[in-house]
Amino acid sequence: MKNIFALLILSSGCSLFGIRTTEQMSYKVIKHDGDKEIRLYDPYVVAKTVVKGTYKQAQSEAFRRLAGYIFGKNAKKQKMSMTSPVIYCQNSSSEKISMTSPVIQTATEGGQEMAFKMPSKFALGDLPQPEDSRISFEEIPSHLVASIRYSWLAGEKVNQDKAEELKKWLETRPDYEVISIAKFAGYDPPWTLPFLRRNEVLIELKKKNP
Repeated sequence: MKNIFALLILSSGCSLFGIRTTEQMSYKVIKHDGDKEIRLYDPYVVAKTVVKGTYKQAQSEAFRRLAGYIFGKNAKKQKMSMTSPVIYCQNSSSEKISMTSPVIQTATEGGQEMAFKMPSKFALGDLPQPEDSRISFEEIPSHLVASIRYSWLAGEKVNQDKAEELKKWLETRPDYEVISIAKFAGYDPPWTLPFLRRNEVLIELKKKNP
């Protein structure tokens, strides 16, 4: 783990002062309301893994697996650039989520999922196979997302509170339908000064027919 964090310091493109040079997801802002937005994301590819355990245990293990992959634990021993954000969410493919459920980063039978966006120069078929079979890939198509942005330290309780705030805001937007659980997105490494950190809760949407 210490070796992975040392590599992140050298290659993350972030600093104590919140200057971000890493590649980020590309999107267009559809609606803006203070710290909340509705965005249209371009397609991208992620590497993802699912871990069982508490919030902190699962987060640490998932990050270790994925960071290991991009720093050379793959069939080609190829190192890839770090991108942002890191996305962390409940894995609940068989569970129906309502607008009022506190769903962010809550353990279920399936575990908790973390995903790294892959650099845009890689198509799905170009990515080297991971040494760890618990890592898989997914091509994410263009989609609508509601977001709420906040700084300082993000923990399980803060994420849940922000998810609820975003859901209440979406209740005032009846032209959109929630179609996913809430996901947490972190843009900065842990050594970034708290007040400069960028954290977000993201919820996928579908535009309702008029």
